Amino acid sequence: MLLESAAHLFVERGYAGTSVNDISDHSGKTTGAIYFHYSSKEKLALAVVREQFATWPQLATAYAAPGIPPLEKLVALSFRVAQSLSEDVVARAGARLWAERRTIGAPVPTPFGSWALACARLLTQARTRGELADGVEPSAAAVALVCGFYGHCTLTDEMPGKWGWTERLEEWWRLALASLQAEPDPAGLLARARARIPAQAVPSQAGRPDDALPQVDLSRAGRPAASAPPR
Repeated sequence: MLLESAAHLFVERGYAGTSVNDISDHSGKTTGAIYFHYSSKEKLALAVVREQFATWPQLATAYAAPGIPPLEKLVALSFRVAQSLSEDVVARAGARLWAERRTIGAPVPTPFGSWALACARLLTQARTRGELADGVEPSAAAVALVCGFYGHCTLTDEMPGKWGWTERLEEWWRLALASLQAEPDPAGLLARARARIPAQAVPSQAGRPDDALPQVDLSRAGRPAASAPPR
């Protein structure tokens, strides 16, 4: 798949360090075939961003599912998003390209506005159900949660210790839920939310060595690429 080949190179080398010739070599497609579908490297990069990072269409069904308490839904969705940022090369490439957006000569779409809106709606539902702590304003809290969550996903590999991304995300939610819940029970809510996620989607990381953990290589975003400049 052309977008996956481009994504692999954008993750490894960044936007400036990847040329159409590189993508041609990696994908096995001629440069003519690439330009037939995408008139420039910029257009191809934007297509990678939109494919997974900027839209997250696969989460729409889970977000709309009835009968799930809103805070549980929010936590479960966060694990699915974090997994994608960790393990899906197209999502990872989209995140890196967004971080390098000033090197791309076109506006780079982001998911953050839609994330904040979805989060605010879920927090509003939680407030209606009496599950949100007094003093928590949904819109402001949603922005804070989105910023904190994305920062967590971006920086988790830079932190010392042997924890994997699932354990770090659980700890982050324990801190956040202690302030969000009207009757704080972070451990219980986390357990219920995690039980709603398919077992294969977010594996347990207990006892696994660091080299077996899925890696989020977003810390390289914005650094100079090590490869030669595009031809």
